[in-house]
Amino acid sequence: MKGQIETELGTIVIDNEVIATYAGSVAVECFGIVGMAAVNMKDGLVKLLKKDYLTHGINVKVDEENKIIIDFHVIVSYGVSIHTVSENLMDTVKYKVEEFTGMKIEKINIYVEGVRVID
Repeated sequence: MKGQIETELGTIVIDNEVIATYAGSVAVECFGIVGMAAVNMKDGLVKLLKKDYLTHGINVKVDEENKIIIDFHVIVSYGVSIHTVSENLMDTVKYKVEEFTGMKIEKINIYVEGVRVID
């Protein structure tokens, strides 16, 4: 289901890919996030995605109440608190995506798929 906003002039429909792209760009700006991860379920491999492929590490769903659910598959920096980085990511994405779309976020799930040492 796509996100919809009803106005007096008509309906605004927001594609899930648009929400995923924006959420991905917000996420990689957060402290401790190295990038999005692509998980190859067949081989169990995880690889760091380039900035052009941010949406591959993000899954966006809109429920029947028009609320957004976002799943992030991320790679975090070595030596940072995963809990703190995750809370920062959730708070930042929730605020910015709600402002961007005008829709509410129901849930944000974060799957830490790997750790990288940053030079």
